[in-house]
Amino acid sequence: MIRVQGLTKCYGEVRAVDDVSFELRAGELVGFLGPNGAGKSTTMRMLTGYLLPDAGEVTVGGQPMAPDNMEARARIGYLPEHTPLYRKMRVDRYLEFVADVHGLGRAHRRDAVERVVHAFDLEGYTTRRIAALSKGYRQRVGLAQALIADPDVLVLDEPTSGLDPAEIVRIRDLIVELSRTKTILLSTHVLSEIEEVCRRAIIIAGGQIVADGSILELAAGEGDFVTLTVDGGEADVLEAIPEVDGVHSVSVAGRGSNGRLRLRIAVEERFDVAARVGALVQARGWTLFELTHEASTLEHVFLERTRGLGRARQAPGAPGENGASA
Repeated sequence: MIRVQGLTKCYGEVRAVDDVSFELRAGELVGFLGPNGAGKSTTMRMLTGYLLPDAGEVTVGGQPMAPDNMEARARIGYLPEHTPLYRKMRVDRYLEFVADVHGLGRAHRRDAVERVVHAFDLEGYTTRRIAALSKGYRQRVGLAQALIADPDVLVLDEPTSGLDPAEIVRIRDLIVELSRTKTILLSTHVLSEIEEVCRRAIIIAGGQIVADGSILELAAGEGDFVTLTVDGGEADVLEAIPEVDGVHSVSVAGRGSNGRLRLRIAVEERFDVAARVGALVQARGWTLFELTHEASTLEHVFLERTRGLGRARQAPGAPGENGASA
C-alpha cells in the first residue's frame, strides 16, 4: 500500500532522514519508533506529502506522492502530533470545512461528517466549540478529520500523547477498530502501546532504519536475560559470571552504597543459565538478593538498536532549511 524508497531529507548540515526504505502492506498496523530527533516526524511529513524529500520517493497504492497528484494525497489521512484544529470553530463546521478542502461535494460532505461523527462517538458534541472540548475529545476530532475523506492509509503521530489512562484506552481501541479496514502507521514513545496493538515495528535512529520486523522476531533476536543482585567482591563476580556455560555477556546495571552489585546478564536460555548462576553464587558464598530471568522485550530491542544513534547525523553541505527540527 505504501512503498518508501531511498527517502532523504536534509536541514542545512543535518541529514534528518538518510536513505530510508520500507513498505507497508494493505491492512497492516505498524509501529514507527525512534528517539527524539531520529527523523520520525520528518519521515511522516514526507509520507503524507506535507514535506518534499531531497531524494527518494513515496508511492501510495502505486501512485507517486507529489504535490499535484491529488489521487495519492487523498489516499492518506494524517494526524500530526500537534493536531492543527481551529479551536474557535464548532466541531461540525470544522469537519465540514475539512471535507470541503478535500473536494467533497455537498451531499458527500454531509455523509462524510455523519460517518466520522458516529465513528468517533462525537454525537452531542458537534455544536460545541473545539476549544471547549477535553483533550481526549479534541484527539477524536483530529482522528475524525484524518478519516473525513475515507483514506486507505492513516499516519498517526503520538495520538494518545497527554491523555488520561481512560482516554488512552478509548483511542487505542478506536485505532485497533480502524485497522480492520485501513493500513496504519502509528508513531508513539509508549512502547507498551506498540506491543499492545501492533504486530510489526520499524525503528529509526540517526535518520536511518535500524530495525524492521515482527515484534516477536525482533525480541527473539535480542536473546534472553538474567538479572542478578549479589553482595560479593565486584572483581570476583565480574570474573566468574562470564565463565558460566550459556552466558553471552555481563553488564553492570547498578552499584549500591551497601555493597550490592546488580548485573544484567545476556544468556542463551534463561531458565537453565539462571540455575547455573544460582549454583555459582551458592558455591562462592556470596549473599544473593535477587535472581530473576526475563525474555527480551520491545524496550530492550529499542535500547540496543538505538544506543548512541539518537539524533540525525551531520551532513556538511547538504541542501535544506537551517534550524528545522527532525
